Amino acid sequence: MTLAGAFLSLLTTVAPAGLAAPPAADASGEAPVQLALAAQEEPTAAETPATEVQPEPPRNERGEPPVEPREEELIDGRRRPDIERELPDAVEQFNPGAIRSPPPEAFPADHIPIPDRWRLIQSLGLVTERWWDPYNQNTLKGDRPLCIPTPEEQERRRASGQRPCGTPRWLGLEGDDWFFVASAVSDTVFEPRSFPIPVGVQSTQNPDSNDVFGRNNSIVAAQTFLFGVALIKGSTAYKPPDVEWRVTLAAQANYVDVPERRILDVRPSVGSNRFDYALGVQEAFVDYHLTNTSYRYDFYSLRLGIQPFNLDFRGFLFQDQQLGFRLFGNRDNNRFQFNFAAIWRLEKDTNSGLNNLFQRPRDDWILHANLYRQDFPIINMTSEVSVTWNINREADEIEVDDNGFPVRPALIGDLQARNYDAWYFGYNADGHIGRLNLSASFYGVFGSDRDNIFTGEEARIAGYFAAVEPSVDFDWVRVRGAVLFASGDGDPYDDVQRGFDAIFENPIFAGADTSYWVRQGIPFIGGGRAVNINGRNGILADLRSSKEQGQSNFVNPGTMLLGVGADFDISPRLRVSTNVNHLWFHQTEVLEALRMQGTIRRDIGWDLSAAIIYRPEAIQNVVFRLSGALLQPGTGFQDLFENETRDDRYYSILLNAILTY
Repeated sequence: MTLAGAFLSLLTTVAPAGLAAPPAADASGEAPVQLALAAQEEPTAAETPATEVQPEPPRNERGEPPVEPREEELIDGRRRPDIERELPDAVEQFNPGAIRSPPPEAFPADHIPIPDRWRLIQSLGLVTERWWDPYNQNTLKGDRPLCIPTPEEQERRRASGQRPCGTPRWLGLEGDDWFFVASAVSDTVFEPRSFPIPVGVQSTQNPDSNDVFGRNNSIVAAQTFLFGVALIKGSTAYKPPDVEWRVTLAAQANYVDVPERRILDVRPSVGSNRFDYALGVQEAFVDYHLTNTSYRYDFYSLRLGIQPFNLDFRGFLFQDQQLGFRLFGNRDNNRFQFNFAAIWRLEKDTNSGLNNLFQRPRDDWILHANLYRQDFPIINMTSEVSVTWNINREADEIEVDDNGFPVRPALIGDLQARNYDAWYFGYNADGHIGRLNLSASFYGVFGSDRDNIFTGEEARIAGYFAAVEPSVDFDWVRVRGAVLFASGDGDPYDDVQRGFDAIFENPIFAGADTSYWVRQGIPFIGGGRAVNINGRNGILADLRSSKEQGQSNFVNPGTMLLGVGADFDISPRLRVSTNVNHLWFHQTEVLEALRMQGTIRRDIGWDLSAAIIYRPEAIQNVVFRLSGALLQPGTGFQDLFENETRDDRYYSILLNAILTY
């Protein structure tokens, strides 16, 4: 009750005989502010003829007059008591294939349901397509179905024996709910960098180099084009597609210039620069919707072919586009999601990393199952539990890459090819606790390796991994932390391999490829030939020949990282990211044994990086990125790469332009 209403109620209680009471409150409980002297506006009871006295209307227990019935909209399944109303006549329409319209009760009397929004804007003349414009309605981007004929046109086609949608018969497209989606991406990379480079064994590009380390500067330039098309059946705004066919091709041209020979090619006669190109199939799959299990579109679907696989939130274990099948779906209004996957790994082109379909797939298989649960163990946190089995049977193979370097087996240790079974048990979480954003990943790997690279004997696998990234947002600033631990092997000659290694890592963590350590692969000079301490676009110090073509190695020094970073959203168009990481080896006994070196300390060094990301139109279709990183070597890095002409620090600069249609 307002102050005026309270004041008028008080006047009603104490008003003298010559002062009329204010009108009673209306249905909302408020009384109109109307005060009048009876002598001036209302006759007294004595002056009013008996025949004009009106009976006072009945009031409820609060002294209020009854509420007049009001017209209310009818809601399906609900009706106000004591109120009856005639329903409007049913709306009849002839529209084969259209979604059944809601009942008339769901609409006001002056509204008529229409079959879909595409026919509405077409009938109003609002369709103005431009094939090159992905932001306004565009059939090439799946905004409209391939065919949306009127009911009369459909009936005419049926009567004449033509297909209802007018599509070619060889496509086999039944119905008018097929959508076509085309995409194109241009990815340009220019990358000056420096890292320790060995001198060629038989020949050197620079006569002044010593017998171990050469000059460090090099340049990489790559241009990649991706072209994709998809054919999708079913309106996907609220439910999964019924069927999806998708193909994506990638073409790349790349150029590399290094200061020493036998870095880019095993032959000393080949120069220190290289131009190469490749074509790969990155996606070629069919996705079939098996069934819905609830009216909220909980479902089962099956996808078969070359497709993207990411086994956790941040790409720590496996993130790649590979041949396989995946059975997936959800339950409980999408609170549970599940995946069962089988992957048969394809060979990769050495210099581009694209899938190579001209070689048979590897004898390397992955079986994976996971379960996601939203709001577990707390609200706003999504948890994933997973089990992954990596089955490698490549002991009887010798694989040489396109540049002539053996990659299986790796030229390290006893140089023997291996078979192994590695079981990964993982828990991953992503979400927030109040203001604290949190992403975490934990893995244990167990199994058996048939050939330890030091002893040649069978060994057990028992490695561990943990990574946590907390962050807090302050308006336009996000402050991040990063902690990572991957166990190393402290005794390479025993029968337990305690180093953790992933299958195909591509981590989004601690600055990702802005970071020097993640972006650049460091050759293990003096300890193995064509073997890196860490892989390009990887965070683990795992002593592999290549993450694309090599095998996992569980006899490695391990990795520890502690870092901080911040993202600054200067504007919707401009973001600045900074990262400072400190890295260590967990164990160095493996390095000491392979280098036959007495003492190698653990400190890898400081990794400092910054990136500027610019979106000229505040959209993701045009993105430019300029990043720079610096590695300040620690004592362990200096122990590995000690020489008179070494650089005090190493750099990495990345210019990246991505254009998307």
